[in-house]
Amino acid sequence: MTLMIAEQKEADWPEVWRVLEPAFRAGESYPLPLDVSETGAKTYWIKTDGYNAVARDEIGAVAGVYYLRPDQGGPGDHVCNAGYVVAEGARGKGLAVALCLQSQEQARALGFRGMKFNLVVANNIAAVKAWKKAGMEIIGTVPGAFRHPSDGFVDAYIMFKDLTA
Repeated sequence: MTLMIAEQKEADWPEVWRVLEPAFRAGESYPLPLDVSETGAKTYWIKTDGYNAVARDEIGAVAGVYYLRPDQGGPGDHVCNAGYVVAEGARGKGLAVALCLQSQEQARALGFRGMKFNLVVANNIAAVKAWKKAGMEIIGTVPGAFRHPSDGFVDAYIMFKDLTA
């Protein structure tokens, strides 16, 4: 799949929401209420101190999105946090890995020295595999940290990659 990845613009939001909404409503990977409003989702996804990107396929459709933002403030603002969603029809084609790798380059360009994922749902096998393939490492496990809609309380991983290496 050929991708064009660019900074998200305000005009992209309706298409971005069409990608985010099914993932958020499924309740299998993001810690948001299943009935999160579009406004609430936008507030969660877009931060003034962050960077958002949109990946478009060959025909210009949004195939995936990501955000980057400082994981902490002050003395911890050199480590970023990131989140990704791949459109349902674009899954299984390596897009998550491509987005993660591209976001790492963007993070370096923005001056981040590390990337940390605070909540990777352990039973989201495809995501764990993708993030490992992109060089992320599991540095911790929080037992029962995520209430999965069908599997109940499942572990969550904290993952990290040093972006200076």
